[in-house]
Amino acid sequence: MLNTLKPFIQEAWNKSGFQSAAAIQEKAIPVILEGKDVLAESPTGTGKTLAYLLPLLQKIDADSQSLQAVVLASSQELAMQIFKEFQKWSENSGIRGASIIGGANPKRQLEKLKKRPHIIFATPGRLLELINQKKVKMHEVKLLVLDEGDQLLVAEHYSTVQNIIKPTMGDRQIVLFSATLKPETEQKAKEIMKDPEIIKIDQQAAGSGDVEHIYFMCERRDKIKLLEKIARLEKSKSLAFINDIGELEIFNQKLGFKDLSVGILHSDMKKLDRQSTLKSFRNGEIGMLAATDVAARGLDIEGISHVVNVDFPKDLAQYVHRAGRTGRMGANGIVISLVTEREERELKRFSKELKVSLHKRIFHKGQIAVPEEKLKR
Repeated sequence: MLNTLKPFIQEAWNKSGFQSAAAIQEKAIPVILEGKDVLAESPTGTGKTLAYLLPLLQKIDADSQSLQAVVLASSQELAMQIFKEFQKWSENSGIRGASIIGGANPKRQLEKLKKRPHIIFATPGRLLELINQKKVKMHEVKLLVLDEGDQLLVAEHYSTVQNIIKPTMGDRQIVLFSATLKPETEQKAKEIMKDPEIIKIDQQAAGSGDVEHIYFMCERRDKIKLLEKIARLEKSKSLAFINDIGELEIFNQKLGFKDLSVGILHSDMKKLDRQSTLKSFRNGEIGMLAATDVAARGLDIEGISHVVNVDFPKDLAQYVHRAGRTGRMGANGIVISLVTEREERELKRFSKELKVSLHKRIFHKGQIAVPEEKLKR
């Protein structure tokens, strides 16, 4: 399959050091190259981005001056992350790309558009603004990608996405990728697609790493104390999920006083602050990042050792998305849930549905321990 792609893509593949294509790439790339609409579900960290990026690059005519493809992402961070991947894989191709995201300087974005990008990587709100201002012309767009599509097709974004698609070519191709495809997402996707091919890769076929699921029992008010202990674990790189922005700020103040290297990420932060925090986390300058789901959606950060559910996920899909931040591309990881008695019941139901083992743990002398072990010492 890869040896049929353009030389610059094969060159980038050889440089990347990947031995073979991931399951989602094997299945999706040929179908996208055929020009079919695709609805794809594959666990987080299994190579979804390249599954659509490589065929997209194959299809672009670098000699043309027109905008030919649009990649929509559910958050600024995800759009920037995909754009960085594009930069890496499009080297020496002559293909131009531009990132168009909310929170960025509109003037600079207009400058980018003057360079006539072949592909735009965007968040929906800002892109639609520019379409309405006639700064982005969609009439020659042949391929649209919806990354983390289940987030893009929720009620609040659905009409925006529809309005972005409306002015594109009649024979355009739409591909949607997500870690979880709920029936309502599939239904909405089918309304904007033409007879899509449905591809589903399960956790086993995806060959993702060994992820352990554990939990600590506590009262709600004691969750912050447990989080502090997790932040102190040696050689850990943890991503902690907190639902409320106000709570995040309180958490930041409390742990900041204790001289711990933690950072926070949420959608109300300025773009540059978000970028700087993410950079520090990626580089290992901070050992724990506490974030809301919106901000952390789709983030691909190497080496996350622990994912922590401080606030309980609202549903099974959210648990899966969070857990997918660790154990990526064959690495191991631990998912920790801090639960009250009521949340424990719900967590056990999730583990049954996901068919994963779940183990109760305690802290003993600053380390994660099995409850019985403490009694033995």
